[in-house]
Amino acid sequence: MMKTINYQQDCFAAELEQLLRRTPVPAEIHDAVATILRDVEQRGDAAICEYAAKFDKVDLSPDQFRLTAGEIEKACGLVAASTRDAIDLAYRNVTDFAGQRRLEDWSFAPRPGVSLGERFRPLSRVAAYVPGGAAPLVSTVIHTIAMAGVAGVAEIAVTSPATADGTINPAIVYAAITAGATEIYRLGGVYAIAALAYGTETVRPVEKIVGPGNAYVTAAKKQVYGTVALDLVDGTSEVMIIADQSASPAFIAADMLAQAEHGSGLEKAVLLTDFEPLLEKVVEEVRSQAEQLGRREAVQAVLDNGIYLVCLESIEQAVDVANRYAPEHLEIMTEAPRDTAAGIVAAGAVFLGPWTPEPVGDFVAGPSHVLPTGGTARFFSGLTVDQFYRRTSIVEYDRDALAAEADAVAEFARVEELDAHGRSVAIRFTDNP
Repeated sequence: MMKTINYQQDCFAAELEQLLRRTPVPAEIHDAVATILRDVEQRGDAAICEYAAKFDKVDLSPDQFRLTAGEIEKACGLVAASTRDAIDLAYRNVTDFAGQRRLEDWSFAPRPGVSLGERFRPLSRVAAYVPGGAAPLVSTVIHTIAMAGVAGVAEIAVTSPATADGTINPAIVYAAITAGATEIYRLGGVYAIAALAYGTETVRPVEKIVGPGNAYVTAAKKQVYGTVALDLVDGTSEVMIIADQSASPAFIAADMLAQAEHGSGLEKAVLLTDFEPLLEKVVEEVRSQAEQLGRREAVQAVLDNGIYLVCLESIEQAVDVANRYAPEHLEIMTEAPRDTAAGIVAAGAVFLGPWTPEPVGDFVAGPSHVLPTGGTARFFSGLTVDQFYRRTSIVEYDRDALAAEADAVAEFARVEELDAHGRSVAIRFTDNP
């Protein structure tokens, strides 16, 4: 049943603390993932074939991992015109947003004879993991590799689990080609992450893996970090809504249910309000609207365990709770949403006002929907175009500039007992007057 927490209750602090504390990935998942990763690293394609059969019930040989040009053309031909139009719109919006923050080289002269700056070059080879199955996340393709294309990444791979007949959802294929993918693989789960990180006889390793996944994929990404770069360690989707008496209970309920239908049953939807009568109205709307949804089993699991309705003393207190929770998605439905948002310091994305439901961010708005979850918005940010670049510092001194700072270098070398560091400066003035 939906959980109500009220600041007037004696148990308020304890129940709020329980809400704020999200459960990490269980240890048994980490152990199972580690076994698969190690196996793929050691046995390559042979292990991939076995895991594809075991987990995705599909028989693949190594030459079938990657979709052929003919398969891509056939899949794209199956996509309805309305779906193509939606994908094309999302692609335009995401690339337009990313293009506003494309990185450019820069330099300045802070002191006479010194030039400092940064140079940016795109990564050479990246990959996006796209969940498939019952809820194929077509939009994830656009919200990941479209930005890689804007950055100028030359090789962009997409991987998504195949169905039993060996195919990938055609809309995922169309989105991948639209967004600039150069390779598409029918591989899923932990074994796909392993193939991308370590490489196999057939799959060349990438420099960075982006995109969301279930708890196993998340654990796999975490364990290969360092071998390959990551966007972030994301997990189960969540939404938090700050609302006052001006908010529509129907809108709130609809947005909470939008998170509930993702499919894992572990999603969270939290309402924070200073208007107690709103709680009962939202509960009624959630129950009524849930009856009309198709993914009832997944939704019911969240209704039983993941819906929280919290009554607080003020909107200011709601802002404080939101910052402590650090939600992936934060909707603000108050009379002055921008004023409320001014106090938010930790959230993956903020959606202002009653006409900005979170699903527009999932699909078409422009910023990537790959966002930090589970409270990690306190120190992670969502995927952006600059994450597809290498950043290199550029340092240039002339003789006089080096001479002016040589004593400071020598002092650091002395303090840190690094004689060769000091000599590398001193020798330039001893042997090369």
